[in-house]
Amino acid sequence: MTQLESNHTEMKQQVALHSLLAALALTLFKLAAGLLSGSLGVLSEAAHSGLDFVATMLTFFSVRVADKPADEEHSYGHGKFESISAFGESLLMAASCAWIIVEALRRIIRHEMVLKHSGWAVAVLLLSLTVDVWRSRKLRAVAEATGSEALKADAFHFSSDIWSTVAVLFGLSASWAGAELRIGPLKYADPLAAIVVSLLIMRATYYLLRDTMGVLTDRIQPETRIQILRELQGVPDVLDVERLRVRKSGAKYFADLTIALPRRFTFERSNLVVADARRAVERVLPGADVVIHTEPRETRAESIFDRVKAVAARNNVVVHEVSVQQAGGVVRVEQHMELDERMSLRAAHDFVSRVEAEILRATPEVDAVLTHIESEPGTIERPESSAEERVRIEAALKRAAADEALIRDVHEVDVSRNGDHAHVSCHCSLPDDLAMGEVHRVITELEDRLKLECPDVYRVMIHPEPESDNRR
Repeated sequence: MTQLESNHTEMKQQVALHSLLAALALTLFKLAAGLLSGSLGVLSEAAHSGLDFVATMLTFFSVRVADKPADEEHSYGHGKFESISAFGESLLMAASCAWIIVEALRRIIRHEMVLKHSGWAVAVLLLSLTVDVWRSRKLRAVAEATGSEALKADAFHFSSDIWSTVAVLFGLSASWAGAELRIGPLKYADPLAAIVVSLLIMRATYYLLRDTMGVLTDRIQPETRIQILRELQGVPDVLDVERLRVRKSGAKYFADLTIALPRRFTFERSNLVVADARRAVERVLPGADVVIHTEPRETRAESIFDRVKAVAARNNVVVHEVSVQQAGGVVRVEQHMELDERMSLRAAHDFVSRVEAEILRATPEVDAVLTHIESEPGTIERPESSAEERVRIEAALKRAAADEALIRDVHEVDVSRNGDHAHVSCHCSLPDDLAMGEVHRVITELEDRLKLECPDVYRVMIHPEPESDNRR
């Protein structure tokens, strides 16, 4: 758990505990005031606060469970417990409102409107109003900071209590004024105020319940999906988004998507594009857990070379020196393919034949494929060489280099022998602005001249360097 997540956990648990204690105190005060005054509004507020206490207990325990890390049974974490708590709290709010409406209608029908004048009822309601304002603001602030569904439901719940308390105060005042001024209709103000407030709360509860059900059923806003797709379309080299799934667990989002990339891309290049795509999703859903799958796809811009290399990659072999030749209306591909040196000729021939057939299917414009089979060493060489041989071959290499005006220097010469074959490697300094085609010509001719003078040299590895890197 990161430090930020730890801070959020502490904030949520602390504010939930304070809200729990406040709900318990208000329930006891309102119950006493309701019994003293006989007010349905105050008694309904006591019942409401009792349900608040139960709901707040759910919130308190849910935020403790929701912040537990993922485990084997809950691979996405425990964040859904907050949504379950919010769902249960919404049902309790709806039930309390329904009870208040039924009780108010019963009193109106039976004319049970006897109220006792009590300053305690007004004092308790004013205290409740103050506490509800404080804790609804505190809960809302923490809910927005941590993304907690349970605290969001709690904040809404207690903000609705503010209007409920105001209505009950109005109903009490109107009923007492009606009794003092002998205005008959005002005796219904207390139950009517309770009905109006309950209907308003039930309407708001519906929207809260709808949002909570959306989280529990993994519903995502269409605008969020469109925004993510728009960000991904702006990532270079992403050909298409084949699948996008988003879910929310507690305050954390999880995104699972599949993107199509050019199949000629290497693993390293694909990883760079995936990192860009992940950052694009996080711009819409900060802190999201993003899993991206990639699918290779052929592009319209692919050349014959790209398709040949794609076939080789699918068969897990290396091809090089691929060339495409066209003569007399016939297009032919020539390539060098490296195979395990321990493979038999029959097995190698059969394998190459299958790859060649696949290349022909992937490149309908090609008429024939010719493959030069090379062995890929499967063992680590342990070369040996003598000082006399090293001096002889190095001298021959420098004489060969002296015949080429473009070669400025030959250095770091290394000579080794593996059986009957001598291997030579060196660094060769050339003009900085020399074109690569000319570089290839120069080092190839140097290699040929060395092999003519020293026939026992089997392999030459020349590393070209710009002249400016080797000035002494």
